[in-house]
Amino acid sequence: MISTPIKNNLPRIAIIGRPNVGKSTLFNRLLKKRRAITDPTPGVTRDSLEIECTIGDRHYLLVDTGGYTTEIDDYSVLVSAKSLESAKKADLILLMIDVLELTSSDLEFIEITRSFQDKTILVINKVDNEQREQLVWNLYELGFSRIVPVSALHGKNIDQLEEEMLIFLKTFTPRDEEEPEELLRIAILGKPNTGKSTLTNYLLGEEKSLVSNIPGTTRDVIQGKFLYKGVRFQVLDTAGIRRKKMVKDPVEYYSVNRAIGSIKDADIVFLLIDITEDISEQDKKIAAHAEKQGRGIIFVLNKWDLLPDIPNRLAAVKDKIRFYFPVLGFVPIFPISAISGEGVKELLQATFKVRKQLNTRIETGKLNKMVKTWMEYYPYKVKGREVRIKYATQASINPVKFIIFLNLKKGIREEFHNYIRNKIKKDFKMDMIPVKVDFR
Repeated sequence: MISTPIKNNLPRIAIIGRPNVGKSTLFNRLLKKRRAITDPTPGVTRDSLEIECTIGDRHYLLVDTGGYTTEIDDYSVLVSAKSLESAKKADLILLMIDVLELTSSDLEFIEITRSFQDKTILVINKVDNEQREQLVWNLYELGFSRIVPVSALHGKNIDQLEEEMLIFLKTFTPRDEEEPEELLRIAILGKPNTGKSTLTNYLLGEEKSLVSNIPGTTRDVIQGKFLYKGVRFQVLDTAGIRRKKMVKDPVEYYSVNRAIGSIKDADIVFLLIDITEDISEQDKKIAAHAEKQGRGIIFVLNKWDLLPDIPNRLAAVKDKIRFYFPVLGFVPIFPISAISGEGVKELLQATFKVRKQLNTRIETGKLNKMVKTWMEYYPYKVKGREVRIKYATQASINPVKFIIFLNLKKGIREEFHNYIRNKIKKDFKMDMIPVKVDFR
């Protein structure tokens, strides 16, 4: 491990329970917005989803977990273990059950977590009417001292639950851990099963994301932080993105939308490519999304260790990628093994260079002086009329955008646009990032 995990010093409140009792609905209700994917299909949530929340002036980390079950298939074992791990790490547990059904999975999970009872609130969900309120009394025999009946879907008694949570938050002693203020946000995107979660776990130094050979394991955007060379990184592990016509499951549809949406929350996108497979149209579309939003992009060639050691292989692969992505010739390319960590150090070093370029601001006077030089070197005309740049300014950093004011409104062809953009990238050392130029 080359990085240092960062432990959030906020109190952790984890929502646990078997599948389909309404954990993600409660998560969204407490968050006061739809963040976790909810669906009647059991087992939609797999990874633990963590978001910072507030009650009054108290901040805490809310954790939505996958459902605990007695099933023994590969997914269920992984998800159940992750759910139990979240319970152990939590400072307060919201153990959720369904007022209409107490199953063997409920009872087994209650017994397993019995040692955490002093930090547990039993949340009885789906108490939507007076008849169901009467059923709550039967559940006091489970032995919990703190019980709150709610309807997560309709918001009933959520204020009462928050009052119980606030009592805990007011007595919580924060862990004294300082974090650097600087934050570099990385989104890991790619097709299913390219190793995104494996890389995330390597960077974070913990099993944050579930890893499975079955495509589609990750559904929500999983977040974590780590420290590398004094810089605090936030990494976003996303669902694998397939072609739109291949996405028929509504849960996968929301997962893919969340993955694409994570681009706007990132500074730099790691486009993870399984080097043992051919580059696909999906890889091109993901890169195009990132470039359009002006994000830094790095092509990460995973599973490099599985290729035979042939001289000049990397140069040949880079040439192939440049051919597939002709407009993204500026994007850095790094081979890695997400399992062993080979090449990850070099990858992170590259993120510093890309970040530096994304945050470069050019003085207006210096920019206009260079523009004058460029126009003297390459005079440009439209229908016999000379094009003059009246004024140039940098509109923003990260994403990097320039506004160029011309003496003409129409007739400017793409070749002139490319000339100005390429001169900016070359002369101001912005050769590793997308640069937007708006003519006015």
